[in-house]
Amino acid sequence: MDNTSDKRRMSSTVQNNATEPLLSGTEDNGEANPNSTGYGSFGQRPYFTRNKLFIVGCILMTELCERLTYFSVTANLILFCTSTLDISSTGAARISLIFSGSVFIVPIFGGYVADAFVGKFNIILGCGLIYVIGLVLLPASAVDYKNNWFGLHNKISTETRRGLFLSSLVLIAIGTGGIKSNVGPFGAQQVENLGPKAVQSFFNWFYWFINVGAIIAYSGVAAVQQDVGFDVGFLIPLLSMIIALVIFVLNKSKYISSPVKGSVLKDTIGVCCATRCKGFDHAREDDGGPYSNEMVNGVIAVLRILPVFLLIIVYWAIYSQMGTTFFLQGERMDLKVGSGNVPVAVLNIFDTIIIIVLIPIMESLVYPFLTRINRSPSHLQRMGIGMIFAAMAMFVAGILEIYRKKDISIIGQKLAGNTFNASSISVFAQVPQFTLIGASEVFTSISGLEFAYSQAPVFMQGVCMGLFLATSGIGGYVAELILVIVDAVTGSKPPDSWFPDEINDGKTEYLFFLLGILMLINFVIFAIVAYFYKYRNRDNYEISVTA
Repeated sequence: MDNTSDKRRMSSTVQNNATEPLLSGTEDNGEANPNSTGYGSFGQRPYFTRNKLFIVGCILMTELCERLTYFSVTANLILFCTSTLDISSTGAARISLIFSGSVFIVPIFGGYVADAFVGKFNIILGCGLIYVIGLVLLPASAVDYKNNWFGLHNKISTETRRGLFLSSLVLIAIGTGGIKSNVGPFGAQQVENLGPKAVQSFFNWFYWFINVGAIIAYSGVAAVQQDVGFDVGFLIPLLSMIIALVIFVLNKSKYISSPVKGSVLKDTIGVCCATRCKGFDHAREDDGGPYSNEMVNGVIAVLRILPVFLLIIVYWAIYSQMGTTFFLQGERMDLKVGSGNVPVAVLNIFDTIIIIVLIPIMESLVYPFLTRINRSPSHLQRMGIGMIFAAMAMFVAGILEIYRKKDISIIGQKLAGNTFNASSISVFAQVPQFTLIGASEVFTSISGLEFAYSQAPVFMQGVCMGLFLATSGIGGYVAELILVIVDAVTGSKPPDSWFPDEINDGKTEYLFFLLGILMLINFVIFAIVAYFYKYRNRDNYEISVTA
């Protein structure tokens, strides 16, 4: 795929460390101990050559720039909609939720196309180019054509700006979604032959680089958009994505890639049909069926993890509140620091800071220590811990909302052309709820990525990763559905509405409490599913790649 002139098959077996207490007591049926991480031995730290570090570094820097781009688009999306496109607050929140949902639905198709037809490198590059086109349209929707850029006689209507903006969001969703489902597995392929510890380390640092990009976007780019203008502020993500593509192709000839094996999705559907509702053995070649044991076992592996994926959806509905209800709440709090206002989106930094701080601590200190004392939490256990943190964040946000509305004393706070009546409580009072969401990501999101990768057969990793990312997209849609139901039950007009256009006059604290309760209910169901889940054995596995 990436270096077709010199293909060779590589096969390596990651042997089980006999002294590793985590992996003792595996069952006779070949499945891993449900108390293990599900990914093999972690006894030895992998050795990275300088060439391997450069290869992985290129992928990590590509992800950093791409995430800087994406978060620069979403940081002030609601503010841009309300200030420039004349869209209501509730309408802007719904656009944000639908966009973020779509961004995570596309990976299903991106993973499928990569695995079945063109390979991960080509889909990442192709979607990156689509991404760039969308990023060209984005500043075009923000430019002041009459006064700043193109002379005195040029002006476009608000409807035209909305059209350019929505078109850009569609292309950006396709671009970033196609990259999402492939860049993580593609990076992991580069270190698979170093063992499971290297894969876990890659995913941890992969997530760390994501959040470095987020910090730059939420602090620097968001400030430019709010204080200088969206026309200039939307040029920055365009330049960042171009840099990402240049870095990615820089190392093209050295990447390791899995071979394309045809339409995995088609074969998956075929396996399900071949069972004739009588069990998967009827689809196996050994029992007269048309499919190999490898293919049938792969389908079974994916179906087994679907209940886990479904129960992550509510978590992502909670997570999406950072860019919607948390943002609307922050707009109506005291933004003043010194002689100026901080960007509302800057609170997202505290989500990313806790992630950047916690990841090295968990990888270097906590997880190794727990492994040594035979108390290492499994992927699912870590994911459950994250759900508890997410529920706590909603309850904290609800309590803050109660106190915020008791003191609406700042009249006429201006923000990018909009005017809000705000509380005298500093916007930094939101730090605890953002920090709790960030802590939840370290456990639920990172462990979810590792779980999706480790429990999928190699030839279905792209689709499986796409399904995991799709849970985030569905979570955005579920969050929107919750708003629709709340609006239908409580109405859209204050004072009874839980989510009116002006939240100063409504009861949004009840919405936060509702989300927290839903998260706790979901956690209980998740804990039951996790208890009965049996991990796929990764202690001895074959890695087939093309170099």
